[in-house]
Amino acid sequence: MMCRMLTTQSRERFLKVNRSVRIAGHSTSVRLEDAFWRALEDMAAVEGMSTSKLIAELYYEALEQHGSAPNLASVLRTVCLLYREERNMHRDLPRLA
Repeated sequence: MMCRMLTTQSRERFLKVNRSVRIAGHSTSVRLEDAFWRALEDMAAVEGMSTSKLIAELYYEALEQHGSAPNLASVLRTVCLLYREERNMHRDLPRLA
C-alpha cells in the first residue's frame, strides 16, 4: 500500500528546494523537499503569517525550548509532521493539504 502512495506523487514533491529566509536580521538558506515547503506554506496560512515569519518563529521557539536549533531543516520537517498529527487528532481544525 505504501508503494502506491509514493508512485502516485509527482516527482517535484520530492525535489529539494533552497529558499532564503531572514531570521534576526540575517539571511539564511534552508533546503527542504517541496512537500515540506507546501506544508509550511499551509501552516503559515492557517496561522495568518508569511512562511518566512513562521520559520523565524519556529527558530525562536527552538532556541527558547532547547537552547539551540543546530539543524533548522530537521526542526522544520519535524514540525510539519507534528502539525499534521495535531490536525488529524483535532478534525475540527483546518487540515493541511
